[in-house]
Amino acid sequence: MSEKLLMKGNEAIAEAAIRSGCKLFFGYPITPQTELSEYMAKNMPKRGGLSLQAESEIAAINMVLGASASGARAITSSSSPGISLKCEGISYIAGSDLPCVIVNVQRGGPGLGGIQPAQSDYNQATKAPGHGDSPRSRRPSHDRPRARFRSGNGFPHRTCLRPCGYIQNARNDSCRRRTRSDDGTRRL
Repeated sequence: MSEKLLMKGNEAIAEAAIRSGCKLFFGYPITPQTELSEYMAKNMPKRGGLSLQAESEIAAINMVLGASASGARAITSSSSPGISLKCEGISYIAGSDLPCVIVNVQRGGPGLGGIQPAQSDYNQATKAPGHGDSPRSRRPSHDRPRARFRSGNGFPHRTCLRPCGYIQNARNDSCRRRTRSDDGTRRL
């Protein structure tokens, strides 16, 4: 028996990362990915993980670099201008062949332009070395982080999820929580 959960795409990515064994989240709030950071801050400590709001995007990616170098499953998230700030750290991660998951909830416009949803960072992510994925609906937002962690830890590469802000901020029953097993015990 399972219970449907109504959640936003950002929350689904965060929940999937936690279920995938991710123990560390390092991020900095930026629209439209703030819900992901908030979900991690609320739920990671309850489930044996650590969520830390860094002082900047640059600090967050360098924390991911350190965590990944120590063998931990780490994830970070940002949006288009924040990803631009993280590029040097991402290059260190790629150059060191370290696995991690980077979520880029894309928004349109040049630089610090608008906060409308977009897919403007597609070339930046797909032309760089490493695995990438662009969910086209909210359901893959829940399913793909698990696959990305397996991919990132099976191969020494960073992996990048690039959903658009519109998909991530709409609610859907993209995630199910198992409430009772056949023997009556409660499970997630």
